[in-house]
Amino acid sequence: MSTQQAAQSCLAANDWICGEYLRTRSQELTDATVQHVWITVVSVLIGLAVAFPLALLARAKPRFAGPVLGLTTLLYTIPSLAMFSLLLPVFGLSAALVVTGLVLYSLTILVRNIMAGLDAVPDEAREAARGMGYGSGRLLWEVELPLALPALMAGLRIATVSTIALTTVGALVGKGGLGNLIDDGVQTTFKAQVLTASVLCVLLAAVADLLLLGAQRLLTPWTRLRPARRIRPARRIRPANRVGTAKGTG
Repeated sequence: MSTQQAAQSCLAANDWICGEYLRTRSQELTDATVQHVWITVVSVLIGLAVAFPLALLARAKPRFAGPVLGLTTLLYTIPSLAMFSLLLPVFGLSAALVVTGLVLYSLTILVRNIMAGLDAVPDEAREAARGMGYGSGRLLWEVELPLALPALMAGLRIATVSTIALTTVGALVGKGGLGNLIDDGVQTTFKAQVLTASVLCVLLAAVADLLLLGAQRLLTPWTRLRPARRIRPARRIRPANRVGTAKGTG
């Protein structure tokens, strides 16, 4: 049997791993991956733009902290099928439906991490900045946000990976990126398509997490500094007794 016939036989045999599927469906895989990435990036960016003022509001006015955190947590507990069904009359069968649902799901992670990062800023840093004449706006952008970046970036990483996974649910309305291929493969028992699309989803999540981790390390170089080693003081050397010294004078 020739190599080409063997490759085609894997499609006929419906194998899980099939190189011929990758060759013949490369454009389909590329289009689905691009749609998946586009939906994820737009959803996370919009979620961050919404979560940031909500976190600032909850921090500035503590009486709003409970309702804001409670509402975002409640939204996260709604099953995806129910969420999309509730949004369907407003957005119809469109990408906006999927993006809006993903934005609502990301809020609970982003709002909590932004608030946690800002709360972790040392009071000494704030007092020093105010002593130098920093106003509230300058204090936020030049002092508090840089110090809160580790927690903020950690939340962004979790939200991004979670959004990549949830984007596949958009296959319910035909806007799920790689989820479309997974759904079609499951319905037609096309094993190679299900496995390939699933592996690509995992790779997307891993690559996105690594890229955000690299960005975090670039933006927070002070977190990589090793603590200075404590230098022990030199031991005091006691002078040796002089040999042959007279014990006394007569």
